[in-house]
Amino acid sequence: MTKEEEKALHKFETRVRQLILKYKSLEQEAQELYAMVDERDKTIKELESKVTSWEKKYNDLKVARMIDITSDESEGAQKRIAKLIREIDKCISLINI
Repeated sequence: MTKEEEKALHKFETRVRQLILKYKSLEQEAQELYAMVDERDKTIKELESKVTSWEKKYNDLKVARMIDITSDESEGAQKRIAKLIREIDKCISLINI
């Protein structure tokens, strides 16, 4: 082997080592990124679960408020009916006189 061939071979070996090191570095970075993505996916699923839970609680609260409003309206309606009945009784008693 000539000196130039040895020099070229040495240069080639050096570049191959650099490529191998770069490959290992990129492979490690890819693994870290995959781990980050997995962690983010887990966080997203947890947050979606919380959103679903809060939506259910919100809907339950809306229903409870509707029932509460309906109860209040029912009491008001009963009072109005009672007032109308008293007025009708007064009218009937005036007619009977």
